[in-house]
Amino acid sequence: MEINVGDILKLKKQHPCGSHEWEVLRVGADFRIKCRGCGHQIMIARKLLEKNIKEIL
Repeated sequence: MEINVGDILKLKKQHPCGSHEWEVLRVGADFRIKCRGCGHQIMIARKLLEKNIKEIL
């Protein structure tokens, strides 16, 4: 799966703020993603993120 910095990801589960969309800030073995609803940033393992992606916008 090809994911680049700046891509917007739609995940299967929503963030507690209600948003399903996340922006990719960093790629590698781990990803840093930012919620498009509230701005919360998290680091997540590549394997876990790729499993939870619904679509790349």
